[in-house]
Amino acid sequence: MKRPLNHHPASIDESIRIDTAVAYEYCRRLTFTHAKTFYFASHFIPGRKRNACYAVYAFCRYIDDLVDVAMESGDVTPADARRIVGHWNSAIQNVYNGHAANHPIVVAWEDTLRQFSIPRNLPEELIEGVLMDTTVTRFRTFDELRTYCYKVASVVGLMTSEIFGYTSPNALERAVDLGIAMQLTNIIRDVREDAVLGRIYLPQTDLERFGVDEADILALRQTPQLTELIKELVRTTESYYEQADLGIPLLEKDSRLTVTLMSSNYRKILDEVRRRDFNVMQGRVSTSLAKKLMSIPASWYKVQRGR
Repeated sequence: MKRPLNHHPASIDESIRIDTAVAYEYCRRLTFTHAKTFYFASHFIPGRKRNACYAVYAFCRYIDDLVDVAMESGDVTPADARRIVGHWNSAIQNVYNGHAANHPIVVAWEDTLRQFSIPRNLPEELIEGVLMDTTVTRFRTFDELRTYCYKVASVVGLMTSEIFGYTSPNALERAVDLGIAMQLTNIIRDVREDAVLGRIYLPQTDLERFGVDEADILALRQTPQLTELIKELVRTTESYYEQADLGIPLLEKDSRLTVTLMSSNYRKILDEVRRRDFNVMQGRVSTSLAKKLMSIPASWYKVQRGR
């Protein structure tokens, strides 16, 4: 269950101008709460880039939580969630048009856009993806699932790539791969949690191919058929991580370690899934701070080797 948000969406139109430093601090705290893997890795990029990434991540997490908390609490309809998120889309688009509102996330975005060129279609696509959760509880094919992963995760990678900096546009293709890999990792990790909410994000065609009964997933039963499906999805996810690794040398040097750490620490979730013999009904998989700290030397060496 996601924790409630501290600021109601109506606070977008506060009349008192929020200081930029206060806005970034708000975004930092939100990132710390909801994106700990990135927050840990962010300490290895310059402060200017770090603050901008906090603005992006805070926006993404805030929008995601507006939908998820509303849907899980049951006191806000999908139509209400779409309306609320629509206000946020308007607020961000107003920033691009030179008319900023006074919510801390929007103020941080305003300052970020003065420094980095983030295409305006990307936050729009992110919102489209998040809003899919208000209407979609199943994906028929892997291609449909991949489109969802692109909108809710790869788009974040494309936005932060403009902050990280890159030497070749090929880096953007690899950022897409990393986003898909990370979202597939989330889906594997959250099979049980999603089933409790009546959601099954594993493609229906894969359920059919492996002989997985949807009723078993909703009953939180780990069957041999589900184990085999998860094994294949882990292999597919690993292939996306491998493709994403090819883009890290294309980033600016001061950003490579951060992205390497993000990728490495997320992949550790897959290692834990393997350790559990691919039993995704056993409970939520997570990685400790100690394991994240232990990944620093190997990630540093990997970056040096790839220069």
